[in-house]
Amino acid sequence: MRIVVLGSTGYTGMMLIRILSSHPDVSSIVPVSRSAAGRRVTEVDPGLGPTVERVLAATGGRFVAIEDGKPDEASVVFSALPHGAAAKLVGPLVGSVPIIDLSADFRLNDAAIYETVYGRSHPCPELLDRAVYGLSEWNRDRIAGAQIVACPGCYPTATLLALLPFADLAESPAIVNAMSGISGAGRKETQDLLFNERSENMNAYNPGRTHRHVGEMEQELARQAPLEVLFTPHLVPVKQGMIVTTTVRLAGDLSREEAESRVREAYHGSPFVGLSPRGIPQSRDVRNTNRCDLGVRVSDGHLQLFSAIDNLYKGASGQAVQNMNILLGFDEAAGLRVHGEF
Repeated sequence: MRIVVLGSTGYTGMMLIRILSSHPDVSSIVPVSRSAAGRRVTEVDPGLGPTVERVLAATGGRFVAIEDGKPDEASVVFSALPHGAAAKLVGPLVGSVPIIDLSADFRLNDAAIYETVYGRSHPCPELLDRAVYGLSEWNRDRIAGAQIVACPGCYPTATLLALLPFADLAESPAIVNAMSGISGAGRKETQDLLFNERSENMNAYNPGRTHRHVGEMEQELARQAPLEVLFTPHLVPVKQGMIVTTTVRLAGDLSREEAESRVREAYHGSPFVGLSPRGIPQSRDVRNTNRCDLGVRVSDGHLQLFSAIDNLYKGASGQAVQNMNILLGFDEAAGLRVHGEF
């Protein structure tokens, strides 16, 4: 199977290549990057082992420009391009090859909301109704055979997997506090991401309803029950990892045992989502895996939900590959890591 990865030099694109290179059903990867065309992939990501050369043989182990990548001849196209650029480039391919997009361009199903959130008109509004939101565990039936799979952001993934089983019992607002590793901000050179700025330093940003992922969360929660989200993300001095704590007032009685039973029922048969053996999960347990570990607490009419993911893996590239597995009818867990780190 031939895979084309657009935007291969960012964290998401490089993680995609790492995961796909070990996938049992992938025989060829074509890494596309305008800025790195002609450079060896292992030069940009020296952490890749020599076995990656086998799946990169079609390009001689080098990045290529998009016109040389022939995405229209691929089995699947992954797009790890920036918001705005993704829809413009993959739009002409829709209908001829399945698209798995990791930008925000197809996550929101309303072009007016997209314009409000991202401050610009949607490049291809006519394609929004052909996209399926790629939260794997909740949309398997719709993902299978989809033309466009819009992979969720890392914050919505960790938040929604914890909150969706309880949306019908929760009263607005859901108070969501999240902590993300620095890689969640992408691979870019800005002063606030320098080591001296981030080391021994933590901060909240875009609190309340100002973060662009709030609309995405509320859109998906509305499929179960309307729920307002007050969301505060924090940047913490670790490379990768994400912890989210959500608190809601319950509309009815619920014991901790019943809450845990809801989680087990919601994710029965799901290879990557379940209750943490710790009770309250830690980011190290899921680092470099496609897992989302969950925890629940009930106290004085309130439900607290805890979730841990790797923002680069389950929050991005790993979930994208999981969606490819569902889309093409492979084993859902094929090529994906489940064991965390010590």
